[in-house]
Amino acid sequence: MRAPLVRRRLPARVRRGLLDAGLVALAGADSCLGLCLGPPTVWDCTSVLSLAASAVLLLRRRHPRLTLLLTLPGLFVGTSLIAAMVAQATLARRRGPDRQVWAACTAVVAGSFVPWPPRALAGMALEAIAEHLIYSAMLGVGSTVLGLLALTRAELSARVTELAAVRHEERRLYAESVIARERARLAREMHDVVAHQAGLIAVQAGALQVTAVDDRTRHTAGTLRELAVATLEELRTMILLLRSSDAGPPELAPRPRMRDIPRLVAESGVEATVDLRGLSGRSLPEAVERTAFRTVQEALTNVRKHAPGAPTTVTVDRASDTLRVNVSNARPTGTPLELPGGGHGLVGLRERSALIGGTLSAGPDGDGGFSVRLVVPLSP
Repeated sequence: MRAPLVRRRLPARVRRGLLDAGLVALAGADSCLGLCLGPPTVWDCTSVLSLAASAVLLLRRRHPRLTLLLTLPGLFVGTSLIAAMVAQATLARRRGPDRQVWAACTAVVAGSFVPWPPRALAGMALEAIAEHLIYSAMLGVGSTVLGLLALTRAELSARVTELAAVRHEERRLYAESVIARERARLAREMHDVVAHQAGLIAVQAGALQVTAVDDRTRHTAGTLRELAVATLEELRTMILLLRSSDAGPPELAPRPRMRDIPRLVAESGVEATVDLRGLSGRSLPEAVERTAFRTVQEALTNVRKHAPGAPTTVTVDRASDTLRVNVSNARPTGTPLELPGGGHGLVGLRERSALIGGTLSAGPDGDGGFSVRLVVPLSP
């Protein structure tokens, strides 16, 4: 757990600097230990080359080949074994298994195997020479293999990252295709069912407006036709939006606003008194404004269906942190219209109000009327 925390807290440049400093210190300690264990007379000849080989490791990231070449004299003459191994591993990590890397591996094996001075090799037993050769080969080949393993690990990590990005892009494209298919299906359903029925209503209302005898019927038919045409226009805009696959959707019809409630009441044909206290010059969140408008719209529709001719009051009041909407009608004076209804209007309004933290209540009054009340908090 501690290593990932260190990687997150320290920048990559700082981590690389600390690693290089640690390798230089380790190689320098190895060279000093070899010099201390050797004969005192070799200090004059090998100390400078050995310590210099450790210091040039600071160049290994930018100049790996030059670094290896500068460590070889210290390996041949001095005791800079770790410095040469680090330089060889870095070269293999940078270049991969090419000829230069294996030639450098041979040079490291030779530098580790041949003693200084070389004539000392003649006095060694064959068993000692064989053991020393195996040891030198293990050091040279081992450092090369470590560098190649580090290269393979880096390549695999890059491929895993690339694969994860490709999979993420595939999931995103798949989700977009699913959404596009669902939007196309919804557009077809709206066009084939809702738009068709609204078009029939507009046609029938237009025919009734032309053939009606009394003015009241013609006025009502004209209102129905205008509402049906407006509904068709909104449906057309929504269908275009659903079928559009561009990032920028077409402009929708203006969103419902509280200042449009008087016009909504006038178009509904309900004899209603509108009171919009406290809303002048004060804006509301879009979701709140839309929910309040739809509540008034649904309540007026229910008045037309179930309480025709009943006096109605539409009140919208805003306190400091609460919006209250109340649509109340008295006892109906006419015969309720036999219009189809699924009973989902108030249910949908309750769900819509709950999404913004509000509450909606609807029910009969004591005097035979009906009230729809919406309370929405405005404070976050």
